[in-house]
Amino acid sequence: MTNRDILDVLVDLRDRGEAHVVATVVGTEGSVSADKGAKAVFDADGRLLAGWVGGGCADSAASAAAREVLASGEGKLVPIDMDDEILGTGVPCGGSMQVWVEPMMPRPSVWLLGQGRLVESLCRMATVSGFDVIVDDPRATTERFPDAVRVYTDDLDYSQLQPRADDFVVVATQHKGDHHSVSQALHAGAGYIALVASRKRARLVLESLRGDGFTGEQLEAVVAPAGLDLGGRSPEEIALAILGEMVLLRHGGTGQRLRDRKPL
Repeated sequence: MTNRDILDVLVDLRDRGEAHVVATVVGTEGSVSADKGAKAVFDADGRLLAGWVGGGCADSAASAAAREVLASGEGKLVPIDMDDEILGTGVPCGGSMQVWVEPMMPRPSVWLLGQGRLVESLCRMATVSGFDVIVDDPRATTERFPDAVRVYTDDLDYSQLQPRADDFVVVATQHKGDHHSVSQALHAGAGYIALVASRKRARLVLESLRGDGFTGEQLEAVVAPAGLDLGGRSPEEIALAILGEMVLLRHGGTGQRLRDRKPL
């Protein structure tokens, strides 16, 4: 398989938002089957999708490491002794190699419903912060959201609102369909749904959703008021507060001022 074929597989995995692992031979000694720079791509279950790093025990060791690094989120260097019969090579080839195994996690997506300065600001901020932004609003245009990876303008029933469990949803529709959009996001299993609304309006939406049969546990995903308490009031400051909350949840932060944290 050529490097071009591997690149096609990587692009396809990225576009589908699937976690995967890239293994690269970074060092060799003695007689080995793969050259330095050889690559292989593994899926989340450790299955080889493209390329190779030497076959046999090398691919097996890289596959096992792939599952480990996806669980930890950190790459690791894997030494492989091709003379080690424990690895099951069958015929020792007299060499060794080092393989760098790196997890490739999909960029988290942010679904933005609504329009106006808050949503436009959040689109820009989220994009430069490492999120893929999807805008779903009939009043949106690609000109107003040039950073979005997709813009849906014909999704009146929110049927295209299909977030993954680790996606973020921000509903800022100014009462126009917020109940239906939050309901669709809950049905899809989104883990974070920011409802930008007054406390009174948010309470009415949550009561309506309970009436629709959503449980208290399911409604825990709905965050209202949304964002961190930064004290800001402008649309841009509110967008920053919501983005801050999403980054905090994404990385497991504490929200403390770094100056106030006790040193480890």
